[in-house]
Amino acid sequence: MFRKRQPSIALQTPRCTLRLPEMGNHLAWVEQRQNSAQFLKEWEPVWSPDHFSKRAFQNRVYWANKTFTNNNGLPLFIIRNEDQRLLGAITLDNIRRGPAQSGTLGYWIGAEFARLGYMTEAINAVVAYSFSKLDLSRIEAATLPENKPSRGLLEKSGFKYEGVAQSYLQISGRWRTHVLYANLRNDRRGKTTAGIIN
Repeated sequence: MFRKRQPSIALQTPRCTLRLPEMGNHLAWVEQRQNSAQFLKEWEPVWSPDHFSKRAFQNRVYWANKTFTNNNGLPLFIIRNEDQRLLGAITLDNIRRGPAQSGTLGYWIGAEFARLGYMTEAINAVVAYSFSKLDLSRIEAATLPENKPSRGLLEKSGFKYEGVAQSYLQISGRWRTHVLYANLRNDRRGKTTAGIIN
């Protein structure tokens, strides 16, 4: 009996490996999310009651593998090389082909690893892979206007401010307006940062 071969990808950054989630990551993922709950919940949709369950994580792993295999997305865990710690995740999702050739970027990192440059490395690796290997022309990202660290991260990573989307996503149970950023493969635009909205 032959077992179905799992798809694989490994993007290297100076300090981390970005790869698809595996069932063996469940407990590390739960620990990281629980320890960072207060830090993360302010910026994320409401977590489901079974957020930490093994079944929900199994569904996450299945979705990640299917999404990658079908070339619809790139859902990756960020694993630190020196100790194999799971630091967070980054996902290129909603890949549109044809005339669009674009995708949407999302990410999270554990509270103790925030603002240490790990996510900058991860974004740079995913952007480079998306432009060179996936042949995308545009990567989009959205964040809450008051999320200054996320806005700074995107701008530092080559994303440029494009505008505002009213009631863009439900965050903490409320429809929230987001600011929109994009990184273009052949970008001739000048600096397009916007003032931080308080």
